[in-house]
Amino acid sequence: MTIYPVETGNFKLDGGAMFGVVPKSIWSRTNPADNNNMIDLAARCLLIEDGQRLILIDNGLGNKQSEKFFSYYYRWGNHSLDASLSALGFHRDDITDVFLTHLHFDHCGGSIQWNTDRTGYEPAFKNARFWSNKDHWAWATSPNAREKASFLKENLIPMEESGQLQFVKRKDTFQADSELGFGILFADGHTEKQMLPHIIYKGKTIIFVADLIPTVGHIPLPYVMGYDTRPLKTLEEKSKFLNSVAENNYLLFFEHDAHNQLCTLKQTERGVRLDELFSFDEIFNS
Repeated sequence: MTIYPVETGNFKLDGGAMFGVVPKSIWSRTNPADNNNMIDLAARCLLIEDGQRLILIDNGLGNKQSEKFFSYYYRWGNHSLDASLSALGFHRDDITDVFLTHLHFDHCGGSIQWNTDRTGYEPAFKNARFWSNKDHWAWATSPNAREKASFLKENLIPMEESGQLQFVKRKDTFQADSELGFGILFADGHTEKQMLPHIIYKGKTIIFVADLIPTVGHIPLPYVMGYDTRPLKTLEEKSKFLNSVAENNYLLFFEHDAHNQLCTLKQTERGVRLDELFSFDEIFNS
C-alpha cells in the first residue's frame, strides 16, 4: 500500500461560523481572519494505492458550480485535483473507488462534472464506485433546512443515476474493517453518519478527520463549528475520540487545515491538546 496526500484547492469560510461560540479573540490565534472575517481552508484528500485499487477519499468542491457560487468561498492558490493527480503519475480515470466522508459540497463536489456539451452532468470518475452509507444518503437527499445549501442535488443524483453508487455495510459505530480495506468511525454531530477512515500505514494509524476536527485550531473540546447539526453530540464524540487518539498515538490527517497536514495529540492538565505537527513526507517519506 502507498498513500498520497492530494490537494484539490483552497477556499475560505467565515471564521465565526467555523468556531461557533468561541470568541474571535481566541480562535484567531490559530486561524487568523482576513478583513472579511474569512479564514484559510484546504480541501485536502487522501489517495490510497493498494494492489489494483486506487481509492480517493473525498474530492473537494469540483469546478461545475457558477461563478456566483464560488464567489462566496473565495478560492485561492493554484491547487487542483487533476494537477495533483498528474504530479503523482495518475489520472482521474485510474481511480477505482471514491470514498465520501459525507456529502456536503466541499467534500463531494468533484464527484460530478458537466458533460461535454454542458447539457447535463456525468461522473467525473468514470471507472470508480462512489461509496457512501444508506443513512447518510437518505439524510442528504431529503435535507433539513439547515443543511439544504450544503447538499446539492447536482452532486448527488447523477451518482445514483450512473449506477456507480455503493453503500458501505455499516456494522457498528466503529467498524474495524470495510469493503475499502480500512476501518471507519461513524459520527453524527456534524451531520448524520459522517464516516472517518482509520488507515494502518507503515506501522501507524492515520485518521482522516474530515469535519469532526477541521483544523488544528479545532482540537480543544468546546471548539465546535456553527455548521454542526448536533453540537452537543459533537462534544460527546470529540471527547471519546480525542482521548483515544492521545492514548494510542494516532496521527490526525486534516482535510481542511490549509497549513498543517498531520498531528499527534497529548493529554495535559487542560485536556487533550496538540502535541506535534508534521507534513506527510516528514513521517512517511523521510
